[in-house]
Amino acid sequence: MRRRLLGFAAAVIMAALGTMGSVAQAAVPGVDEPTCTKTGGKVQYDSDTGLWICVGGKYDDEPIN
Repeated sequence: MRRRLLGFAAAVIMAALGTMGSVAQAAVPGVDEPTCTKTGGKVQYDSDTGLWICVGGKYDDEPIN
């Protein structure tokens, strides 16, 4: 019985930590394409991460929203 309770508690904690990570990622503001280009950067696709990023300028290596 104790083993089941510990397993359940561990599953709940892991689920909570998993959702906190995605919420934190969504809360990080990115930059949009016009802002990237206005500050001297250009938008490029990063095939390693699968994201569009701003290259150069003020927002270098920032993800594009």
